[in-house]
Formats: sequence, structure tokens, C-alpha cells
Amino acid sequence: MNPAAQRLRAWTDDPVKMVMEEFKVERLDPWQIDFLRAFPHRQRLAAIACKGPGKTAVTAWCCWNFLGTRPDAKILATGITEDNLNDNLWPEMAKWQARSEYFQRAFEWKKTRITCRAAPENWFMSLRTWARTADKQRQADALAGGHADYIMYVLEEAGGIPDSVAATAEAGLATGIESKLLCVGNPTMLEGPLWRASRADPKLWYVVHITGDPRDPKRSTRVSAQWCQEQIDEYGAENPWVLVNVFGRFPPSSLNVLLGHDEVEAAMQRIVKPESYLRAQKRLGGDMARFGDDRIVLFPRQGLRAFEPIILRNANGPEVAARIGLAKQNWNWEVCLLDDTGGWAASVHDSMIQAGMTPIPVNFAGKADDPRYLNKRAEMHFRMAQWVKRGGCLPRSTTLKKELTAPTYTYVNGKFQIEEKKQIKARLGFSPDEADGLCLTFALPELRGAAQEYLSEENRRDLAGGKALSDYDPLQEIEKSSIYTGVRERDLDEDRDLPVLEVI
Repeated sequence: MNPAAQRLRAWTDDPVKMVMEEFKVERLDPWQIDFLRAFPHRQRLAAIACKGPGKTAVTAWCCWNFLGTRPDAKILATGITEDNLNDNLWPEMAKWQARSEYFQRAFEWKKTRITCRAAPENWFMSLRTWARTADKQRQADALAGGHADYIMYVLEEAGGIPDSVAATAEAGLATGIESKLLCVGNPTMLEGPLWRASRADPKLWYVVHITGDPRDPKRSTRVSAQWCQEQIDEYGAENPWVLVNVFGRFPPSSLNVLLGHDEVEAAMQRIVKPESYLRAQKRLGGDMARFGDDRIVLFPRQGLRAFEPIILRNANGPEVAARIGLAKQNWNWEVCLLDDTGGWAASVHDSMIQAGMTPIPVNFAGKADDPRYLNKRAEMHFRMAQWVKRGGCLPRSTTLKKELTAPTYTYVNGKFQIEEKKQIKARLGFSPDEADGLCLTFALPELRGAAQEYLSEENRRDLAGGKALSDYDPLQEIEKSSIYTGVRERDLDEDRDLPVLEVI
């Protein structure tokens, strides 16, 4: 046997050897060593992890080991979202390939596929996506079509993947010479493949639990002990997000994503007829920040339509008030809702009062109108999410999309609770200011607007018939309106002549 073949044979039985020799990794956490050593011998493997222990790296190592040491191997990988795969697993695959002469020479990395140069049609790793809004059969099709003697299914961030997606992978384990299923993720949901793996027969699943608990001698050293202790001190050891992100444990109830990428993308492509929103109140949400990385966001919305926000940085109170005043002049907003949490809006509020405007302060930590919500912030986020799902039209913005799809929620003592802003900021790398500006426009129940100049004849007749203002329910208009999806860019440009807040 030639030296190259001997080396591949050794890697097949010992992935740790491959990682240290080929990828030049000098130090591995104990859990990473255990997982890699179990990989050749177990069919189903799961890693239930806290935040940031290096689980994506281990997933990439296992994928390269399987691709590099099994003939005509096929790997089908999916994740909780397409963006998650593109931002995490796929760059991680490229990172480790760049460290290896063998994997660079033998395989070609593409945007959604890694292929063996000698047999690209039969020897590959492929990214597969699924739509959260699709039915179970279509979700199951995400991993369909994988038939090979050596096949592996990878579920990245499996904590939020439904059983319908994993069902095809389970069925695929029944055939072939060697078939494997990897589930890796944070324990956010009390359902799905990661949850089932944690409760399954140990003979069926090999499961590693990864913690960042500062008191645990087996904790992942890649997670900051100081950060973990800060989360415990600030939110408490039983806080659902601390359980997931620090201890790597399942919370009492699932951490659900408030809005999916598909839902937000659909809202950003949607156009609503003027008749569907011009009877509604014109609202301006103002998320305040003073200096530093956070932004000041002024977000206009009228009923079903949210317009392009104004973004300010390092502006003082009078300057922000002047911008709001110009918006009043150009767009004639009827209600301005300012974030008054922590007193950041005090200067803006005072300047607006002096200018003859009457803002409404909103405390995110304040009491919700509805007792089902833990606080005002949770209530506003929920109202905003329901608005998106029921036909709301959003401006196109990559940043806004990231901010709206980041928060998760759970129930604590029967009350709806949204993830803390600090935790979202730590995960995104920036403050979700645009999302907060939009959410502020939902601080009050929907009301009818005063302006009628854009009303249709039918709507004018409704008013002439004496329909009371208090009878109007803008959410009912969603059911009546014509809502168009899949809009061309030209159509969006043509729609810009509708009333919109202008940036000065």
C-alpha cells in the first residue's frame, strides 16, 4: 500500500489524526476529541451545544473526513435557514479546505456544492434548503434524492429543524454500505431531531452535551467564562436563553423564531394597493441612541405599508427633533412614538414639545396593554410579527431582514417573552435598531387615520354612510385587499410615487 493510501486508511479510523495532521490544529477540546473518535463507529451522532464551542468546525471536519476517505461519497447538508448555511457551514468548509493541499487538489469548492475533481457527478457535498412555510412533504423533499453506498446527512443548527426535514435522512440510513446522520445545534426546541436525539436510546444515538458553565471542569474552553458568568449574573441561571446559550440545556418551553426568512422576504417583495392602507393612521417610530455604534432610526408606517426609515448617527436631541419636524411637514405623520427606555429620548422629547409637536414616550420594559405579554417590548414584537404574516409590506433592507429574523421567544409562567436585546446584539454583532423603530409603530392598537385625500370612492361612501371611526379594523382590510407577491424591480420603482418619508 502506497503512503497516500495508508494515510487515508488511517484517517478513516482516526479523524482526530486527520484534523491534527492535515489541518494543523494543535489543540482540541475534550468533547471534540470524543465526537471525532466516535464518528467512524456510530451511525447517528448529535452535538447539543451552548453558544460558540466550535461545533461548526467539528461538523466541517467530519464532512471532509467522509468526503476524503470514502469512495463516491455523498453528503447532503441542510440547516435552519439558507442564510445560516451560507454564513456558517459553507465558509467553514472553505476555511479548512484552504489549509489542506490534499483537499484543495482533490475537491472543488463551489457556492452550493463541493465536488471531487475525478468524479464530480457522483462524489460531492451539496447544500439543500427548505421553506418554513412549505407543507411537510415539500420540507421532506429537501434531503431527497440521495442514494449511494457511502452517504451522510448533515443537519446544521438542528435545534430549529422540524422532523419533516429529518424524516428523509432517517429513511436514507436503511441502505448503503455506510450511512450517517449528524445533528448539531443549540437546544432551542422541545421537538425536532435534536430533541429526539437527546431522548433516544443511547445505543441508537451517540450524543455529546457541550456546556460553557464556568463551574464545570469539562466546559468548552472556546467559550468565554467571563461572558457566561455575566449572562448568569444578569439574567439568572434559569433564564431560558441562559439555559440554551450558556449551559447547552433545553429550556422549559421552546425558543421559537418570531419571524422566518421566507416570511420577511415575502413582505419585502409585497405591494399593497393604496386603498388597503391609506385609511390607516400615519405613525412614526423613533428608536433613540446617543453616541457609539447604535443608530437613531425613524421608521414611518401607515397601516399595511412600512416605508424606508431614516437612519441617523451621533445626532443630538434638537437635531433629531428637527428631522422629525421635517417628516411632519413632508409626510404629516399623526402619531410619533419615541423609545423612552433609559431616558435616551428625553432631549428629543423636550425639543419636540418646544416645537409644538406631541410625541408619545414608550418604555420597552414597561407594562404591556395585554397581560399575556411579559412587557411592552414583547407585545410590540408580537404585534409586528402578526402584521408581517397577515400582509404587511416592508422596505427592502438586508439589515432589517437580519434584525427581524434574529429574535426568539418563549413563555415564562404563561407570559410571552422575547429574547433580550443585548443577547440579540451579541449574536448579530450590531444593535437591532431598525427592527425596534418598526416595532414602536405597534405600541398602540391600530387606529384609523385622519387623512382622506387618497380614499377610493367606495371608501368615501363608507364614510358618508356614517361608519364610526371606532368600528374600523385595519386588519380586516388585509383580507379584502389585493396583495401581490413576486414583484419585479421595475414595479417597485413605479410604486415609489406613493406617500413616503423623505430623507433629508
